[in-house]
Amino acid sequence: MRTLIVACRTIADELDLACREVGCTFPVSWVESGLHNWPDRLRARMQQVLDDVSDAERVLLAFGYCGNAVVGLTAGAFELIVPRADDCISLMLGSCARRDEVSTEKATYFLTPGYLEHESNIWSEYQAFVARRGQEMADRIFASLLAHYRRLGIIDTGTFDVAPFLERTRPIAATFGLDHEVIPGTTGAFQRLLTGPWDEGFIRVGPRETLTFDHVYGTGLDGGQAGTNGSGRS
Repeated sequence: MRTLIVACRTIADELDLACREVGCTFPVSWVESGLHNWPDRLRARMQQVLDDVSDAERVLLAFGYCGNAVVGLTAGAFELIVPRADDCISLMLGSCARRDEVSTEKATYFLTPGYLEHESNIWSEYQAFVARRGQEMADRIFASLLAHYRRLGIIDTGTFDVAPFLERTRPIAATFGLDHEVIPGTTGAFQRLLTGPWDEGFIRVGPRETLTFDHVYGTGLDGGQAGTNGSGRS
């Protein structure tokens, strides 16, 4: 059975490492980064990539729910398999349960090199706001936006040199008055996506079927349990 991966560029390093770890050689169709703040645009782009698939019997979607961007996706002449995860942060931490555990311990804004370099994030938004409206107003606005956060969590996925990256992120934590900590990550969720079995941790959508809210949050006929809702990066 020919299998294809459709994945976000933001997690390219983590997916590449997982592929090496399990010896996976499935071809990858990449979706460009930068669309997560606009779920409708992200959904349209993912659907465009899926519509271009012509010779696969199974597609592994290396995305989380991403603000429900996956809801409404329609499979082509292939089975579509989607991890049960609110977004890629949960995938890089290993599970939604692990993300909840970390965030319950201390409300956390998560960063990786992929998110800092390729996605709209709190730092890029802050810098843009400073350029438009000045630092004083930016500081007031972002202090309010980040009022419930206590930590900037750098997820160590094993794909980058941590020390130099911490030099980049330490000023971000200081600017926002957040603790600056490294959070252990994992490629385990990506490995499970690559190898299966695709059981309760995944949504399975048959050929020509559309992924619905019921698949994600209810009792859709996907062979799994209801997923965990989540949004943002806290």
